[in-house]
Amino acid sequence: MSRTRALARALRLGACAWPALACPTPAWSADEAPPTVDSVIVTGARNPEDPPVVQAARKRLSETPGAVSVISQESYAGRFAVALDDVLRDAPGVYAQKKWGGDIRISIRGSGIGNANHNRGLLIAQDGVPLNEADGYGDSQIADPLNTRFTEVYRGGNALRFGGALLGGAINMVTPTGRTAGYDTLLRVDGGSFGLHREHVAVARQAGDWDVYAAATNQRGQGWRPQSQQNIQFGSLNVGRSFGEDREVRLIINGSNINQEIPGALTRAQFDANPRQPAPGNYANDQGRNQRGVRTSLRTTWRLGDSTVFEGAVYGVWKDLDHPIFQVIDQESRNYGAFGRLDWQGELGGRRADAYLGAWLRTGDLDSNFYVNVKGARGAPTSRTRQNADATDVFGEGRLFVSDRLALVAGATWGTADRDYQQYAIPGQPATFNLKASKAYAWLAPRIGLLWEDEGGVQLFANLTKSVEPPNHGSLSPTGTGFAPVKAQAAWTAEIGTRGRRGPLTWDLTAYRAELDRELLQFTVAPNIPASTFNAGDTVHQGVEAALDWEVAKGLRLRQTYTFSDFRFRGDSQYGDNRLPIAPKHFYRAELRWRHPSGWFVAPSLEASSAVWVDYRNTTKAPAYTVFNLGAGYAVNDRVSVFLDIRNLAGKDYISNVQAQIAATVASAAYWPGDGRSVFGGLTWSF
Repeated sequence: MSRTRALARALRLGACAWPALACPTPAWSADEAPPTVDSVIVTGARNPEDPPVVQAARKRLSETPGAVSVISQESYAGRFAVALDDVLRDAPGVYAQKKWGGDIRISIRGSGIGNANHNRGLLIAQDGVPLNEADGYGDSQIADPLNTRFTEVYRGGNALRFGGALLGGAINMVTPTGRTAGYDTLLRVDGGSFGLHREHVAVARQAGDWDVYAAATNQRGQGWRPQSQQNIQFGSLNVGRSFGEDREVRLIINGSNINQEIPGALTRAQFDANPRQPAPGNYANDQGRNQRGVRTSLRTTWRLGDSTVFEGAVYGVWKDLDHPIFQVIDQESRNYGAFGRLDWQGELGGRRADAYLGAWLRTGDLDSNFYVNVKGARGAPTSRTRQNADATDVFGEGRLFVSDRLALVAGATWGTADRDYQQYAIPGQPATFNLKASKAYAWLAPRIGLLWEDEGGVQLFANLTKSVEPPNHGSLSPTGTGFAPVKAQAAWTAEIGTRGRRGPLTWDLTAYRAELDRELLQFTVAPNIPASTFNAGDTVHQGVEAALDWEVAKGLRLRQTYTFSDFRFRGDSQYGDNRLPIAPKHFYRAELRWRHPSGWFVAPSLEASSAVWVDYRNTTKAPAYTVFNLGAGYAVNDRVSVFLDIRNLAGKDYISNVQAQIAATVASAAYWPGDGRSVFGGLTWSF
């Protein structure tokens, strides 16, 4: 069967389920919720199967007039979830694909789609503390799925509650507490292919008004490809003190120690010959990313009155990076911030209303030193810089219910960002020089919307939102005359959608169109030269984000997500109406899960992607693929459970990610191979 026919068959499988929206309710009445405790779909109706902390998160996000998701830890507890791509797998509209190890390309609605590495255009946070640096640049490797009680996904402009004004929105991972973990003690052991093993221990305790959660994770593995070894440790401490209903103070500390080798992207000829081989330069220079970090926040939730609640925090983040790639990068960064938000509920003119108003201030500095890479060790120094960034966001949004079912929504964020750069001359290095450069940005990003909800919790929503993204330090590429002339990216995004539950069906469907001005795009010049950033002219990002959970019969459920992405230039002088590279036009996932009353389950699944463009000139594509997986598990009793997770059952050679090029050639090292067949298993014991 050809790749095209395989993808078509996968899409037909999804399409056959959608007409069921019109089917009569077979197993339970319309006001009786099906058991979808591990669903990621937010609805206006409460699901009694959800733990209380997840119920509260879904209720809060259901008040958003746009696309949102909540992913509980229960949704991936029965499989091998080691990074954010495993957590976000079933979230509609989220493109999260592994390149290597824990390096995940995460994009929502094309955010940072051309970025060669790390994360841009999307706020990724833990307990509201950003994993991004103060200039917006960051990575997701320091997130441990096992230390996450639930994850909130705000797609596009719906991240205003965080002060976010980025095209992609926000992803926020919330740490368990002693009250919400759901156990007193948990032990988990996982392992499987390529020498990968993981050990996790967590304790949760309550004593009067105090509670504490503490956890540690150790993870090691060789990787599917040579030069892919990893050695990772995570730790988490969450201590809280309650002072009555909706009043608490909480200290949260998260730490990480990550050591990973980088196998590198391949040329197409190298991939076709042997997709497991490392890139020769990566192997010869022992390329890797090794980092240590600590994130600390002191936060409070405090009810000020019957109608007003304050939530705020101060935080600090320290990170040390040793990163041998084309050169050895040695960086140490410190980021500090504070945020606060007032939530109000009451009436305006006799109509029900609610609103929030907040501010987010952050600052960061980074000491960066480059050295010649001598087989992974530091040689002669080549660059010494100091980079500072400051940012402020003031934001607010209000809802006014013009009827019992319909709310008008309006809000805005006002933001500023500053970039300061200092390069120092290095004795004996004539190519280095003293340079100072500064740049400042300011913007206002408004938002309007509608939210309608029927008696059963089915919602219809629409909104129009502006987004703004100032360049980070990496995008500004300082030269001998200062920063490169790269401007801030701006966009207007319109979306319309529906979400809800009827009998055995739970759905989430959103269509959007974003018109971008000066989109920040990148392309790889050569393997040993950092990617260059440029402002495109007019571009368009439009698509459909869909999810459907269908309880076919008692214990049998079909879960599906489908993302249609049409990202392209619009009348560009060089590229015309060409499509942007990297993001597939069609991306589909499905899982059919059978859960037996005795406690065991089996869950075949598939992932299908259409072909993707590799270059802006649209001359070369990476092929479409379909990968099949199989999961199974057994709950021995309320405390002990085991699982089996088999991935890429057929051992298919496929390309999971590409690097953007101007015009791909046979010499372009642009292709990241997906992992081959792998088998993982695990045991969880809680008491």
